[in-house]
Formats: sequence, structure tokens, C-alpha cells
Amino acid sequence: MPPIDPVSEPLRLELSAVVVAVTAEEPRVLVVGDGAALPSGPLEPYHRTLELGLRAWVEAQTRQPLGYVEQLYTFADRDRAPGHVERVISLSYLGLAREACAMEPGSSWQNWYRYFPWEDWRGGPNRLVVDTILPRLAAWAEEAAESALRRQRTQRIAVTFGATERSWNEDLVLQRFELLYEAGLVPEAARVRPIPADRLVPGEPMQHDHRRILATGIARLRAKIKYRPVVFELMPAAFTLLQLQRAVEALAGRRLHKQNFRRFVEAEGLVEETGEIDVGTGGRPAKLVRFRREVLAERAVSGTKLPLSRTA
Repeated sequence: MPPIDPVSEPLRLELSAVVVAVTAEEPRVLVVGDGAALPSGPLEPYHRTLELGLRAWVEAQTRQPLGYVEQLYTFADRDRAPGHVERVISLSYLGLAREACAMEPGSSWQNWYRYFPWEDWRGGPNRLVVDTILPRLAAWAEEAAESALRRQRTQRIAVTFGATERSWNEDLVLQRFELLYEAGLVPEAARVRPIPADRLVPGEPMQHDHRRILATGIARLRAKIKYRPVVFELMPAAFTLLQLQRAVEALAGRRLHKQNFRRFVEAEGLVEETGEIDVGTGGRPAKLVRFRREVLAERAVSGTKLPLSRTA
């Protein structure tokens, strides 16, 4: 195959969005193509800014208006979109929203653990990781011809896929997906080399490298909820402390100690009571609270480290 001339290689600039909501205590991502892709589209000459172009594509494809948006990452690998003649460069964004009722055909909100089932540790050690992924990764490490490469692979597996709750790092979403790709355990890897179907682990694939973009968005959000008040964008005007805790847990993929979480929220003065109660909890009525606006403004500058380290 002759080398590609970088001067003559056609380029296409794409805008893509990882839009996240939390609904019924589950993390949800906005998708199109019946769940196979993220909202995306090319930057057009009439788009005044990149962000306005992104918002226009998301609303056109899904009817979902966007609130909080930030630039996520630029994806420019030459093989990121097999089948395209031109090289596709994707400027991705992370957006936070609450689910809209009316949707365009083919668009929907999906639980992000549909795409990354190994990332949900809210019920304790993830059985898919322990029973399937770690053994297959161990076999992949042993396939290395050189001992140095076997040790390197084994070390990467230990760091990215800790087998216990204490060794699991919820922020390493992208590193885990890329390791599974390299080991030939996800369907996306089968697009560039032959892989037996029984080698693949569960998890819904997406078009092109959209699952990689989604992994990047999840990792960014999991890191940000520990030091920035972005979770506030995902909550309704009034909520209970348990609903707030469950939203944070849904995003992080792990449980928090209830009393430690409540003491933290109270000590930081993040919320105030509304004077109303929620009688639909199925148990003892719970007080409804709301975020204090002055606190949100302060935390946007100074940061707020939510107690995500471990359950008790």
C-alpha cells in the first residue's frame, strides 16, 4: 500500500456529543441509530461556533436541548472510521441534560452499562470482570512470546482491572476499553482483524469509535463529580438526599456509605430544605432539598470533592 500524501488526503471535521442524564437511579446516554451511535454531524459553514454546531446537530437528531456542555477530546486516528475515504476528525463534547419526552425516531436514552457492563460495581465485585474478563485477559497475557511483554501485560491488567472493590479505580474507563480492544475481546477489534466470536465479552458495540468516545466521556464525568458540582445539572429542582446519593452512585458505578455521604453534604452546606416532603418513597417520608445557588457558584471555582472513595 503506498504512503498517504498528507497534503492531498481529504479531511472531514465531525462534531460528536456524549450527552448524559440520570433517570430512575441509572446513568443514561443519548444515542441515535437505534442505539448504535452518538449524536454527531459535520461542522457546516453556517455554524457560527463549534458548540453551536454541536447543539444544532443534537437537537436536529434527537429533539433534546442541551444545558451544560464542555469540550471533551479530539479523535483523529486515521483508522477511526473504517470505510470512509476521507480522514474523519471528531471534536467531541460532554453534555449534561434531563431526559426530554419527545424524541426523533431512532434516537433514545440508553443505560450506559449496556455498552460497558463491566463498569457497574454497585452490587459489589462485578462478576463479569471476575469470572470472564480477568481469565481471558490472563490468557492473552500468556500468549505473549517474550517474558518482558507478558509481565507488561500482566501489570496493565492488574492496574486497570483490579479484582477487588479496593483495587478497582472507577476513573480508568477508557484504559479498560482500550486494553480489551488490544486483547481482542470487544467486537470493534474484530473489524480490523479476525477474532473468534466466543472470545468476545458482553457489551453492546457502537459504530466507528463511538464506544471509545463514550468511554472517554464517562471517565471525564466520573473524575469531575469528585471536584466540580456538575452532578447538580442532572438533578431536578427538588430532591431527597437519597436521590442525590443514588445519582452519584449511578455515575460512579459504586455504592457510597450513606451516613458519610450525608455528613459530607451537611458539612459542606450544599443543600437547603424546601419545607416539603416526598411521600412517594415507599417508606418513611423524606425531606425535599435543593441546591443552594450561592454554594454552586463558590464550588464552581473552589471545587467540591464528593466522598467517592469507598463504601463502608
